[in-house]
Amino acid sequence: MRIALIHALRHSPPPVERAFARLWPEARLMNLLDDSLSADLARDGSITASMTQRFLDLSRYAVRTGADAILFTCSAFGPCIEAVAAELPAIPVLKPNEAMIEEAVAAGPRIGLLASFAPTLDSMPREFPAGVALEPRLAGGALDALNRGDVAEHDRLVAEAAASLPPCDVIALAQFSLSSAQGLVAERTGRPVLTTPESAVRKLRRHFQG
Repeated sequence: MRIALIHALRHSPPPVERAFARLWPEARLMNLLDDSLSADLARDGSITASMTQRFLDLSRYAVRTGADAILFTCSAFGPCIEAVAAELPAIPVLKPNEAMIEEAVAAGPRIGLLASFAPTLDSMPREFPAGVALEPRLAGGALDALNRGDVAEHDRLVAEAAASLPPCDVIALAQFSLSSAQGLVAERTGRPVLTTPESAVRKLRRHFQG
């Protein structure tokens, strides 16, 4: 089974590759990265038609290589991914967060949502169903720390943001790049913590293996 992983942040491939290695090692992976997408979104402040076209181009290339499914790993580009899913109904096309949202909602109605990339908190809350009590938090400075290669500081800032949340049934880490902070967030909060790559791998494996 060939799974195409399409990334808009250069920090996304390692955590999802680790999740596949743990949960579905038999899957064959291919990585496509365009980290200028996240830079352009941060600069422009909103998704443009050009960005959607770039997502479509990357997805068409993945299909031509023989991909059986596509998993996107950047949570801030929901409308672009929806355009891809509409064009490619014959294969699974997963938003990075859809599987985690399903697992979080199943865990309870009070959900803490952590992000380090501000546009994620603009787009992702709309993907949760009505009736969910969502508490979003931005881990300020965490992405900058990760960009410097300071994973410990990144994880500390994410855990600090998590500690400011009110009582929640579950905490959802909204980006693949946040996965390294899972253990520290759980330790600081005492709450179950979901990561986008693990949830996504579980959903894809169920789709193909039942």
